[in-house]
Amino acid sequence: MMIQVKVFDEAHEDDLSEAINAYLAENSNIELFDIKYSTAIGIDKEEQLYCFSAMLIYRDKEA
Repeated sequence: MMIQVKVFDEAHEDDLSEAINAYLAENSNIELFDIKYSTAIGIDKEEQLYCFSAMLIYRDKEA
């Protein structure tokens, strides 16, 4: 069974949570090993830009 990764990238932490939860609900056959979480911020003129990302490390139990 091969270990795989899935990367998520959203502009808001709630959107990131929703995306990950939806993926896990749709893929109940995966065995989750770890989640790597990261945040970044940038400034464009006077606007702050946020990036919330996570990488799921898993394997497909059915593969």
